[in-house]
Amino acid sequence: MSVPAPRLRNAMTVDVEDYFQVEAFAGTIAREAWDGFPSRVEANTDRMLEQFARAGVQATFFTLGWVAERHPALVRRIVAGGHELASHGHGHARVPTLSAEAFRQDVTRARHLLEDTGGVAVAGYRAPTFSIGADTPWAYAILAETGHRYSSSVYPVRHDLYGAPNAPRFAHGVAEGALWEVPMTTLRLGGHNLPCAGGGYFRLLPYAVFRRMLAGFNRAEQRGGMFYTHPWEIDPAQPRIAGAGRLSRFRHYLNLSRTAPRLELLLRDFAWGRVDQVFPELAASAPALASAA
Repeated sequence: MSVPAPRLRNAMTVDVEDYFQVEAFAGTIAREAWDGFPSRVEANTDRMLEQFARAGVQATFFTLGWVAERHPALVRRIVAGGHELASHGHGHARVPTLSAEAFRQDVTRARHLLEDTGGVAVAGYRAPTFSIGADTPWAYAILAETGHRYSSSVYPVRHDLYGAPNAPRFAHGVAEGALWEVPMTTLRLGGHNLPCAGGGYFRLLPYAVFRRMLAGFNRAEQRGGMFYTHPWEIDPAQPRIAGAGRLSRFRHYLNLSRTAPRLELLLRDFAWGRVDQVFPELAASAPALASAA
């Protein structure tokens, strides 16, 4: 009797930030005003932790230092659940808006906070709004110098807020081989990269379409992909931000009530793991500059 081949595992990731910290509202809400908003990130992340626990899934939580500073018990619960603790930087500033020195301070502060709070080493980093690109070539070297082992900061698609459509689609060495970049997942079709890594696209597309795309990637590439979501995406009752533009409101509030049920289906329909478990490249001590596919 033949034994069926095990399903490929994909990486489940969560960008731990609050609803008022997103890029869609960056022009509406000043960072100095963040502490004046009622925080919902702890309760929402706890809901995700419960959902993952029921499904037996361990994930990677790219967590803002700003959040860790205010919700240290949440960071410890993430670690206690067997999840990978990773960095989303400290203040959710897009990398091109920072000088090299300001970026160094931001990622160093976040990593130290997370490690001191969680009691574990932090190897991974994800730039806010996938904002490492051709205009910030210095960022990877700083990440390597500050103790990170991998980045997940590039989305090889076209988008008005982010995206690098010509970037490599798979894990590759950067910073002269000192760091891995693990890009967000895209399905190659008709000469174009189609986004199938989650976020707003997960809420926009019918679930059956998204599932078909991710399964198509697994089948075509014979490797695991990357999915990401945010705690605020399962919170349809969150406060509405006054003064935000129509497009920003559409992007942020679209189908929030459907995210948690769809996530339940996604956890059932695919096999999942942490970033450091899914991508075999990260088991190596250094990238050794793997060729980009």
